[in-house]
Amino acid sequence: MAYTGGIILFALGILISVALHEAGHMWSARAFGMKVTRFFIGFGPTLFSFRRKEIEYGFKAIPAGAFVSIVGMTPLDDVAPEDQDKVFWKRPLWKRTIVLAAGSITHFILGVLILFLTAMFVGLPNPARADYDANAHAPVLGAVNECVPATPDSYECSVAKGDPKSPAFAAGLRPGDRITSFNGVSTPTYGELVAKVRATPAGSVPLTYERDGKTVSTTITVIRRNLDISTTETPNVQNVGFLGVSPKGSDAPLTVTYGPVEAVGQTFDYTGQIFAGTFRAIGNFPEKIPKLWDALLGQERDPETPVSVVGASRIGGEVVERGVWPIFFLLLANLNFFIGVFNLFPLLPLDGGHIAIAWFEKIRTWWALKRGKPDPGRVDYTKLLPVTYAVVLIFGGITLLTVATDIINPITLTR
Repeated sequence: MAYTGGIILFALGILISVALHEAGHMWSARAFGMKVTRFFIGFGPTLFSFRRKEIEYGFKAIPAGAFVSIVGMTPLDDVAPEDQDKVFWKRPLWKRTIVLAAGSITHFILGVLILFLTAMFVGLPNPARADYDANAHAPVLGAVNECVPATPDSYECSVAKGDPKSPAFAAGLRPGDRITSFNGVSTPTYGELVAKVRATPAGSVPLTYERDGKTVSTTITVIRRNLDISTTETPNVQNVGFLGVSPKGSDAPLTVTYGPVEAVGQTFDYTGQIFAGTFRAIGNFPEKIPKLWDALLGQERDPETPVSVVGASRIGGEVVERGVWPIFFLLLANLNFFIGVFNLFPLLPLDGGHIAIAWFEKIRTWWALKRGKPDPGRVDYTKLLPVTYAVVLIFGGITLLTVATDIINPITLTR
């Protein structure tokens, strides 16, 4: 139920974000005296609608986005005589630019707001945990689990309730102990210790550790536990050796909350990181498409390949299932920043394409007048239809490929 609820909640967050994107266009258009006739959430048949101040608001049957209708987006649009002074294309360039960019600006504002509220009330990932590298640190224990959940899918346990002691606790290990060898093999780093433990069959093995400057030799009974990297629909479980310990340096809190002033700094720090990551992801986008196709055909999915709304919602469901709410909100913020940036690309039918055409018209007119030539007028959108259709087909195909891959071979989280 938590997994399904998380999927629905994340999908709802995306839908609200897209609806507010369109609302940004609507609010800015009305502020500049343009006429808005419709604002709908969804596509397809209308479920219900109502009219207020010349605008029809409503919901449609397919909740796959939203749209707003502004009168006279191009000179080709039919406009009633009484609306001639309220058309979009007759407004000054700076006003049209703001209206067209308002959707992306709304996404950026939403992303910042999500990060700020997360920093204050939910918590952002602790930098002390982010800096930890198991392969670069000594195998010093930061925490020793007292018990092991008797139920494989449980995340909590209690000896008082009948759950068995963990192997490490039963062997007398304590936080601060440094494991020097496991099963007769030296363990210079925590990463190497983990690799050896996971490959060990169930049973007793020798273990050496240092405590307070003294070397202690003992035996520890390894148990096998399932390491689950599956989703609810796609099982993918590895059975590995388990001790019930975590390393020093990883025992700091997973998340940190901040006061209002500190939260502002953390918000802008994360915003910068997300923007940088977004541009890197977009730059690497072309080389990831073949890897999507490989994953669709059954090869291992590259975790850095693009995800669709379906894939993002599934990850959101897994995060909610595990109760890791900071990651849920960070994913939602990331998605808002990505949509905002992508939508400003100078390609039709994206808003960035319309902005590029508006500025091209302005520059072309200025250059013609400077040379004593007549104003060439507006761009003929009908001549750009083949390019628009090509963009729609290309991105539509990539979207279908990504959705199919997210269904058949999704990116999942590791427990």
